[in-house]
Amino acid sequence: MAGHDNILGPDKRPSFFPVEDGTDRLQPPPNCKGIAVRFAARSLSVMQKEGLVASSSSKQVWRLVSDEGAYLDGFDEAPCPLSFLTTGMVCSYMTELLALAEQRSIAIRDVTLVQDNYYTMKGSALKGTMTGGAKDIDLEARIDSDADAETLRALVYDAVAASPLNGLMRGEKESLFTLTHHDRQVIPDKAKPVIGDVPPDPTELIAGCQPLDADACIRRSGMSPITAEATSSQGSSLAEEQDRTLHVRGICTLRKDGVKQVEQQLFNPHGSIFHYLCDEQGRAPDAASYIAAGIGFCFMTQLGRYAKIAKKDLAAYNIVQDLHFSPGGASGGTGQAGSADPVETHVFLHSSEDDGFARAALDMGEQTCFLHAFCRTDLRARVRVLKA
Repeated sequence: MAGHDNILGPDKRPSFFPVEDGTDRLQPPPNCKGIAVRFAARSLSVMQKEGLVASSSSKQVWRLVSDEGAYLDGFDEAPCPLSFLTTGMVCSYMTELLALAEQRSIAIRDVTLVQDNYYTMKGSALKGTMTGGAKDIDLEARIDSDADAETLRALVYDAVAASPLNGLMRGEKESLFTLTHHDRQVIPDKAKPVIGDVPPDPTELIAGCQPLDADACIRRSGMSPITAEATSSQGSSLAEEQDRTLHVRGICTLRKDGVKQVEQQLFNPHGSIFHYLCDEQGRAPDAASYIAAGIGFCFMTQLGRYAKIAKKDLAAYNIVQDLHFSPGGASGGTGQAGSADPVETHVFLHSSEDDGFARAALDMGEQTCFLHAFCRTDLRARVRVLKA
């Protein structure tokens, strides 16, 4: 494994920014459903990752980074991967809710969405039984409106169904992969294959990117409240055998200019609060970009974590990941529930180990990734509506 250096801390660039020559570096994949997102990311150190994301919904490419807290011996320089998925998810719900309200002539004076995501990790990494899981979400909508409670409840439920993310949340979708080790393609053991060409390793297209401007779309804001569910400690998530439940919360509100703002709290493992901006008009990354980053970064964390637990060399692990969503049922005017294709991920490993380790790393990375579990599990939202 690469040395446990804090690469992000000394970096003089902002952590998150629109990329100056972004479209020259990265383009979204061919658009086959309505929304296409490509996320290219590279490992920096044991738990720090850097990625670029290009969405067909935006002309701007964004640089995003991720880190972990003390529970994974990280430096807490940036949000954990699960934070990005929660943010993109709750912002997508807000977009569809507002669009539906306008279509149904429901006047809303103010709205706050509070979303709680839960995940599980059970089993032994070395025995090959460790598996990540995803559980149903809780979504509380606090709405100031003259509409009655039943009308508002139907509005929220329909907004959840209309979200493009509905296509990954409902049903069971097995993710697809290719594997490149030492610059050679390797046939995976268990992972289902992506059909088509394999793009190049993304390291060079990511390295050295510069900001178009320095407006912060994500910032840290102290530690999350400590709750009774917190069981983490220094390095606890690196235990070879585990049985734990994770809990991430996102609180979404609107700025006066319509930009969504999310306060993310990490309850278990106990971690930092991060504040996000999200916008479908290009003033910040859109919801689909955050969703893509969350899935990609989470999978990468599991690759690095498995190598560390197994005490195997993994000098670098990089990915190119494609997502394909339908337009939102309300915001995209389809009137349909959101749909999605299986996640496609091209994995590039650089290691002195043999191809057997590369195959095992891919399979255990997918098996323990909370967000690939999210895709392969049929999940629902438990909705609660409060009239303000």
